[in-house]
Amino acid sequence: MMPSPTNQHTLRTRRLTASAMFAALALIFSYIEAILPVNVGIPGVKLGLANLIIIIALYELDLRYAFFINLIRICLAGFMFTGFFAMLYSLAGGMVSLAVMALLKKSGRFSMIGVSMAGGVAHNFGQLLIASFVVSNIKMFLYFPILVFTGIGAGIGIGIVAWVVDQRLPKALFR
Repeated sequence: MMPSPTNQHTLRTRRLTASAMFAALALIFSYIEAILPVNVGIPGVKLGLANLIIIIALYELDLRYAFFINLIRICLAGFMFTGFFAMLYSLAGGMVSLAVMALLKKSGRFSMIGVSMAGGVAHNFGQLLIASFVVSNIKMFLYFPILVFTGIGAGIGIGIVAWVVDQRLPKALFR
């Protein structure tokens, strides 16, 4: 049975509203990470709090919504908090990460935690791609094994939190 035009309009409105709230929340998480002086001794390593929102959007809305939420968050955070070059790094990492997470989710073989973990590693890979291009040196990838471990750790942590939050979100918000 096809949904009526009114139901389709209501669904689009709910998803748009949820997307706006998610983009705002992801931007707040980006701001928190920008102001918190968390130094783990490894340059460029962050927890990736905003990815919590992107994963939930990917699961509860769909790839299109997650893509635009991520794009809006990265651009606004870049202009407001981190600067142009950090925005480029974040954009590369965020888009590679989202593509990997979407493919793994679509396969149906991975939990939200596994998808998040792969997303953390892919984010670091995307950022290294840009860094090696900017400095014209492929040797930047010698740093990748360290970033694999930090991506796995952060991805698991964010994935667990995302799964717990997703279980508690009212599904009517998205449907």
